[in-house]
Amino acid sequence: MRIWRLAGVKDNLHSHFQLKDLGTLNYFLGLEIARSTQGISVCQRKYTLELLEEFGMLGCKPLATPMEFHQKLSQESGDVLPDPSHYRALIGKLIYLSITRPDISFSVTKLSQYMSQPRTTHLQAAYRVLRYLKTDPGQGLLYSSSSDTNLRGYSDADWASCPDSRRSVTGFCIFLGNSLVSWKSKKQQTISRSSAESEYRAMAQTTCELVWIDTLLHELRIISSRPIPLFWENQSAVHISNNPVFHERTKHIELDCHFVRDRFKSGFLKPLHVPSRDQIADLLTKPVSIEAFQRLLSKMGVHSMYTPS
Repeated sequence: MRIWRLAGVKDNLHSHFQLKDLGTLNYFLGLEIARSTQGISVCQRKYTLELLEEFGMLGCKPLATPMEFHQKLSQESGDVLPDPSHYRALIGKLIYLSITRPDISFSVTKLSQYMSQPRTTHLQAAYRVLRYLKTDPGQGLLYSSSSDTNLRGYSDADWASCPDSRRSVTGFCIFLGNSLVSWKSKKQQTISRSSAESEYRAMAQTTCELVWIDTLLHELRIISSRPIPLFWENQSAVHISNNPVFHERTKHIELDCHFVRDRFKSGFLKPLHVPSRDQIADLLTKPVSIEAFQRLLSKMGVHSMYTPS
């Protein structure tokens, strides 16, 4: 039945467009796709090796993390690069690589903020990302064949972490069963006056993403259980979501609060507290230690199809 439906879709498309069936997908626009009994693996190994060769880093010493622990980059750190094109080309290629490498998302997002006037410290940090990629160029994502269709999300924020603007960083990751299907690391648009406020803004953005993915699954006739668990670590945000009264401290984020709370009251969302040690979204908000990086990365569903199991 499944093969018949697929053939029907192909015939329908062929009647409207000029199509050519190239068979099973293995390589497309730098993405390497492999199928096995475990599921579907997606990586960019060839693209990564070409990137390392292009920037002269094939023989570099590998590093365990993409960014130094507690490193604080700013717009004024280091000397201005005489030719910014080299830096911009590198960051542009890293941005494309991050579509299968959530482990470098925070680093690449951070470095992309300095493309207008890159400095020497920014270029050194970008080279560190390349040295991290040398550790395992074939690392990517595994979409498990035994995974269920239930959604769950992790939301986190690093309050006032940007030294230039004092804006917070939002990080979230969303799983369909055990498979990572969506993630983001992004600086918030406004300054948050408390850690709870920055967490609530991150929760609202994560909830928007969950609503979109749930709607897409519904269109595909895939049923996901309700309520959807959303994990975050800030206890103040938990109390705000359960408190129907808006005080002076929270009125300026009333829209975000109402949006998350309405989804909670309708049974769509179930906010849950998670200890900081187990907050997977931490990788998307700040540099962490080697131990924390490896522990959280193992929970993110990354996979290397070139490493013997």
